[in-house]
Amino acid sequence: MNKLNRSKSDKLFEEAKQYFPGGVNSPVRAFKSVEGSPLFIESGNGCIIKDQDGNRYIDFCCSWGPLILGHNNPKVKEAIISTVENGTTFGTPTAIGNEIGKLILDNHRFIDKLRFVSSGTEAVMSALRLARGYTGRDKVIKFEGCYHGHVDSLLVKAGSGLATFGVSTSAGVPESFAKDTIVIGLNDLSSVMETLEDMAHEIAAIIIEPIPANNGLLLQDQQFLVWLRQLCDKHKVLLIFDEVISGFRVGFEGAAGYYHIEPDIITFGKIIGGGMPVGAYGGKADIMACIAPDGPVYQAGTLSANPVTLAAGIATMKQLLDPQFYPTQEAKTNQFVSDIMAHVDSKNYPIHMVSIGSIFWFAFGKDRIISSDQIDPASMEHFKKMHGILLNKGVYLGPSGYEVGFISAAHTESKLKEASTIICEALDMVFG
Repeated sequence: MNKLNRSKSDKLFEEAKQYFPGGVNSPVRAFKSVEGSPLFIESGNGCIIKDQDGNRYIDFCCSWGPLILGHNNPKVKEAIISTVENGTTFGTPTAIGNEIGKLILDNHRFIDKLRFVSSGTEAVMSALRLARGYTGRDKVIKFEGCYHGHVDSLLVKAGSGLATFGVSTSAGVPESFAKDTIVIGLNDLSSVMETLEDMAHEIAAIIIEPIPANNGLLLQDQQFLVWLRQLCDKHKVLLIFDEVISGFRVGFEGAAGYYHIEPDIITFGKIIGGGMPVGAYGGKADIMACIAPDGPVYQAGTLSANPVTLAAGIATMKQLLDPQFYPTQEAKTNQFVSDIMAHVDSKNYPIHMVSIGSIFWFAFGKDRIISSDQIDPASMEHFKKMHGILLNKGVYLGPSGYEVGFISAAHTESKLKEASTIICEALDMVFG
């Protein structure tokens, strides 16, 4: 198989190494887990991206999730351009902020008030501070395999034992920060119960990705999430849903609406900005009243609620509120997965696909995976081979086997059929 010409991307990457650590501004972009050097993308339209060498790819990364409408959506682009004509930022309230606030809150029954920030990490950091300020407690429970951005106290893994204090997983994170984080295995309800019985008076919140999608797609039993809600109520601990990925992706109300579970605080990012940098967190009025200037929990940001970002968000939100939007997305995704799995099952390849809404993931092996420790690191060699083959055939997946894929409104049935055929051919080359 002839390899694509990637000479311009290769040259740009060598140059980038002179300017940025590892040549990138976010680690996974460096292609460390797959073959070759990273692609430098020149443009995107619909479900197609084009690199600097002129190669075109059907894109299932979608900028890691925000582009639920696809690249360069006309209404979003028009909103951005028309807003920029009036200026880019003012550091003041704007009418655009009121418009998107009303639009979201009128259509999301689980939040009364919202605060915009500039990234998902900032949203999570602020939500934790709010939870601690509201409860007067310091400790937080998180789950192994859930990623909540690069917040110091959450860049931790479990120590020994079932429920342990966190151990730093990044240089530069003091162990004194990690000690306030208790790490428990996903779906390990007994450890949650035991921990709360022993020390609920010290715990401000439980934080979880209700749809864990940063370390594989680790779909949890709905009853596990229901129990978390009930235990939090019992022990007066706040429940935080990190919906930076799942928010507005599996439905307008995200995982909270999908599972019919009301968290105390929800963090958002990705889709809420229509492709522009954004984050947000929201919750019930009494909790949000603790945030300055109404309350004692301080949080601020110069570019928070940037009008250009919010205009892109409004243009996106309005399209998502079409009653057929999410059913159509899920139907397309289910068909895409079914087409690939029919081929996989006919060949008995050791792989299966996990999906929810318009998110999917390739899991190597046949067993259901609900926790990160069930993922065999050696299986990532299969993904590495598959990723390289797919690039040469014109399909782009995020450059890590632990990352999920996304389907946008711009992925037509014909393009999905083309992509599923190519993926099946790639799997034949990997396993055949």
